[in-house]
Amino acid sequence: MTGEKANSSLNTPSDRLMNGGEIVMQALRDNGVEHIFGYPGAAVLPIYDEIFQQEDIKHFLVRHEQGAGHAAEGYARSTGKVGVMLVTSGPGVTNSVTALQDALMDSIPIVCLSGQVPTSLIGTDAFQECDTVGITRPCTKHNFLVQHIDDLAKTIHLAFRIAAAGRPGPVLVDMPKDVLFASGTYVSPDKVSPLPSYQPAMQGDQNAIRAAVALMAEARRPIIYAGGGVINSGPEASRLLRELVDLTGFPITSTILGLGAYPATGPNWLRVAGQGGSHEANMAIGDCDLLIAIGARFDDLATSRIHEFSPHSKKIHIDIDASSINKRVPVDIGIQGDAAHVLADMLHAWRSLSSVPDQKRLRAWWTQIDHWRPRHSFSYERLDHTIMPQHALERLHALTKPHDPIIATEIGQQMWVAQFFGFDKPNRWITSGGLGTMGFGLPAALGAQLANPGRLVIDIAGDASVQTTMKELSTAIQHQAPIKIFILSDEHPGMARQWGQVPDGNGRSRAYSASLPDFTKLAEAYGAIGLRCESPRELDARIEEMINVDRPVLFDCRVARLADAHPQ
Repeated sequence: MTGEKANSSLNTPSDRLMNGGEIVMQALRDNGVEHIFGYPGAAVLPIYDEIFQQEDIKHFLVRHEQGAGHAAEGYARSTGKVGVMLVTSGPGVTNSVTALQDALMDSIPIVCLSGQVPTSLIGTDAFQECDTVGITRPCTKHNFLVQHIDDLAKTIHLAFRIAAAGRPGPVLVDMPKDVLFASGTYVSPDKVSPLPSYQPAMQGDQNAIRAAVALMAEARRPIIYAGGGVINSGPEASRLLRELVDLTGFPITSTILGLGAYPATGPNWLRVAGQGGSHEANMAIGDCDLLIAIGARFDDLATSRIHEFSPHSKKIHIDIDASSINKRVPVDIGIQGDAAHVLADMLHAWRSLSSVPDQKRLRAWWTQIDHWRPRHSFSYERLDHTIMPQHALERLHALTKPHDPIIATEIGQQMWVAQFFGFDKPNRWITSGGLGTMGFGLPAALGAQLANPGRLVIDIAGDASVQTTMKELSTAIQHQAPIKIFILSDEHPGMARQWGQVPDGNGRSRAYSASLPDFTKLAEAYGAIGLRCESPRELDARIEEMINVDRPVLFDCRVARLADAHPQ
């Protein structure tokens, strides 16, 4: 028996030699990875040799490395887990940069495993060599160059911890080809010490929390401003946020990335704020006496002119990233900590007040907010013979809501979706908030669909942006991912056209109807289903047809050519 135990011990991953490819795959297993999005190349062939000899981890072959990155983002945003992408050296890395920067700006946890030329050739302008560490330093939370096989497992474990710790973000591990071919000892995650610099405080300062609650108790015109940090914290943070809103009676709005943190059907919801946001949300921010920002970074699209942003309010800012506090907007109380932890402590402090504030003191504030609501800032003209994009999205939302869909968008359709879709739960909304990446939606929807088989996943796209990553429809066909691509076809680069005509009223973009592909035929060429709708009367039936098809669908919805997203 003793001998059997000894032999078994020798066979554990931590006690036997492995080549680089084996180490990578074992490290991925030990970090809970089930899906990888990648594209092979010479520098990463040892990893692919191992991928094809196992079944624990599914590899999805994309058509471009940018698609791998956005698919990993969609996977992460829809599951709360770390997304993984695998690319080769040189152009494989450079093709990934847009996705890495997108993930950095939107705080999405991704681990990018990249191949590199052999260590002896680094710096010689070898075939498919690039300075991966130098190129990706500005667009990653951290990056590594592994120079010895015995550091490989440790580095991958650290990459996963860093990607998910604190404010999430992308981490890259660059692996030279000779390291992957070498043999070394595997080290399990529990034997790797964390990096001290990536251990942010999860619990907020209790004195600051009590001071914040004291301000909340005195406020007469408060508003809660939720950001993507609430969703990144996990489902518990969203639950606690709803509890805080119910307990205090405060109105609540959110950033673009915060949609779903509080239910859109909730009684205290003022809809999205910022550029393109609702009149009541923006007016309430401008007139409030207390602004409570939770997991929001006060970006320029949310604040506009910084000196005019909520000028009369005291401000509380809760964020896991200390560098975000007082970065753009000076605040009265800054609390560094995880949203769920801080919200739990705030609820406790509120309930511990010697005299719990009566919600009656907010009646005048709610009366004012109700006075702003009839402005109907998202209203539009309805036409009998032309589909307005707003109407298309209203009907899409109404018909898909019973299915609890996951919605991804391209950048030009982002604001319309934020206005006309209501998200009652977190992790249902996937968009490129910070970088505003054309082509994000299709591969992001693909990643979400592969992570959530059986769910209805829709990419709401434009006829220009969808073509930038259209090739990933082939990936969806190969892996039987029934994503729905709902194209608002207006024959223009819509957002660029609208913004281009703002200064002087003259558009500086041109229609390209003569060069647009026939999307229904294009869908059929890929092996997908192509649908087209040109009449408002046919819209509901066509959308139902799209929903009921268990295959990838390209839906060409012909909308008004010069419709704008308002307010602006």
